[in-house]
Amino acid sequence: MLERHGQAVNVKRVYRLYVEQGLAVRRRRRKRLVREQQIEPRLIRANQEWAMDFIVDGLANGRMIRILSVVDAFTRECLVLEADTSLGSGRVTRELDRLIERRGQPESVRSDNGPEFTSRRMLGWAEEHKINLIHIQPGRPMQNGHVESFHGRLRDECLNASWFRTLNDVRRTLDNWRQEYNCERPHSSLAYRTPAEFSRALGYGDVESKQRFPHPHSPDCDGEIYSPSNLNRETPAING
Repeated sequence: MLERHGQAVNVKRVYRLYVEQGLAVRRRRRKRLVREQQIEPRLIRANQEWAMDFIVDGLANGRMIRILSVVDAFTRECLVLEADTSLGSGRVTRELDRLIERRGQPESVRSDNGPEFTSRRMLGWAEEHKINLIHIQPGRPMQNGHVESFHGRLRDECLNASWFRTLNDVRRTLDNWRQEYNCERPHSSLAYRTPAEFSRALGYGDVESKQRFPHPHSPDCDGEIYSPSNLNRETPAING
């Protein structure tokens, strides 16, 4: 700036005076929310921890859709794939309630810090059901690695390989792929068994069966739990 005003100056001298006089503009450090990293519990049983997150895709007409995924972190079973144009915290808690009716109650649920997972409705739901909510640190998606790995497979094997005309088409495709993933696709971390085979080998009922999933929180071990998915759930079909 001095040279632009016609003054010949020595760069090193100007910098020395600049430092001596403390002319640097102070930059205010942004305050960040610091969460203490929790020690990861060892997963030893089903329904010990569920992991959930959203993944986004689109219809042929360009309309965006959101997909809620819920995975059992121990058995690797995909428990829920719910698609809609909008999925708020109320819808998330209703889907979890439906899942608890079929499978039993989890001890904890892991998610990111999205507004659907940190809302008062979600916190109140967890308090009412005595379920521990585990929110990962911001910017650390691999702290929810089970569902992130699952989303990679879902994207490569289903979403990128499909062309959706309507919302019902999305739901039908996801329901078929979920059953294939649980019952036919071997998983390397499960000694190349499917999640359903691994679950049955440990004495649990798999998520696709009609036998109620045994769990300490469940009041009984009888009753049917599985019914075909209702494709016309809370949002009418969107025609392409």
